[in-house]
Amino acid sequence: MNAVVAPRIEYHKLAKRLRRQVGQAIADYNMIEEGDRVMVCLSGGKDSYTLLDILRQLKAKAPVRFELVAVHLDQKQPDYDADILPNYLRDLAQAFEILEQDTYSVVKRVIPEGKTMCGLCSRLRRGALYAHAERAGFTKIALGHHRDDMVETLFLNMFHHSRLEAMPPKLQSDDGKHILVRPLAYCKESDIAEYAQAKNFPVMPCNLCGSQETLQRKAIKQMLQDWERKQPGRIENVFRSLTSVAPSQLADRALFDFVSLGGRNGGAARSQADWLFGDGRDEA
Repeated sequence: MNAVVAPRIEYHKLAKRLRRQVGQAIADYNMIEEGDRVMVCLSGGKDSYTLLDILRQLKAKAPVRFELVAVHLDQKQPDYDADILPNYLRDLAQAFEILEQDTYSVVKRVIPEGKTMCGLCSRLRRGALYAHAERAGFTKIALGHHRDDMVETLFLNMFHHSRLEAMPPKLQSDDGKHILVRPLAYCKESDIAEYAQAKNFPVMPCNLCGSQETLQRKAIKQMLQDWERKQPGRIENVFRSLTSVAPSQLADRALFDFVSLGGRNGGAARSQADWLFGDGRDEA
């Protein structure tokens, strides 16, 4: 086969796979509906570029009508080139908005040198984007998190917060005002990286949290990559476990009524258990 044709075929296979996975995620979780006005959060990284690109392709053929607006937050980081994104988006004839908020100075002032900055940075960024989404009347907020992000978050919460919790493909914000969707939920990070390279997206590096090599997430990512090398497919299996949860096989009493299981007296069984085995207090 011609040396030029082979890479082209591989690219088309990759693009088709990503479109299929994004389309399936949108359908499975009803992420985008007729008349939606979708705010696509564009950070300037490979994930958000891919998200916007694939959504644009699907929009061109979708049976429902919806609007896509790329929204970027200029956080006033050093060496930030304010022309890269506007030039790229204008060339695409893509509707966009650039917000400005100096979160960089706030984070540098509040967080001591050497400490993790991502938590505060993400809260400030989220607040600015949520506020704009409400003002502009967006019905959905699309984020560029992918399958690997979701699995990493699962282990981060297990190891550091004692919670069995990951990133859901679709989420209502805490204040109930916004619906967040993650159309890349079924996509592998390696596929996204390969696609972004093939498309030559003008990726903009993060000069704040991106420079911190000791982040807990990076340690989790390294652990998962080691697992994947030893046993390919393990990350996919972990992700699939998030879609097949059996509450009766875990230990969360709020999700499954273990106390009444097999009990003959209903609520009395709980009272009797408390009396027999106590509630953690020693009466002796």
